Amino acid sequence: MENYFQMNMEKRDIDAISNLGLAHVGDAVFELLCRSYLCAKGGKNVGNLHRETVALVKAPAQARFADQLLPMLTEEELSYYRRGKNAHVHAVPKGATAAEYAKATGLEALFGALHLAGKTQRLNELFHYIMEG
Repeated sequence: MENYFQMNMEKRDIDAISNLGLAHVGDAVFELLCRSYLCAKGGKNVGNLHRETVALVKAPAQARFADQLLPMLTEEELSYYRRGKNAHVHAVPKGATAAEYAKATGLEALFGALHLAGKTQRLNELFHYIMEG
């Protein structure tokens, strides 16, 4: 039985997934990390948890996080980020610029690729860096 919490896909299989497919997975991974992070910090009611999660996962925040991470990324990680950043999206949500949305999509594609590769330690390193500095 496949363990979808701990994936271990081959690079060639990850590379076969579309840019937006990687971002789709990465969006969920990033949101789960944010929710877990906020719950672990404690002392928040559900309304505050939701509000703070939304603030972390919206495109302008993810774009800032992407800018923070760029110097830390390996060439392979940068290639996944660029794939997502250069994906052709058909709509940009209000409250974000096209540039912010592109960077956010790049961040999500990176997190999706790392999750699918089973690189949870690296995901945690990168997430910790953007949350704790």
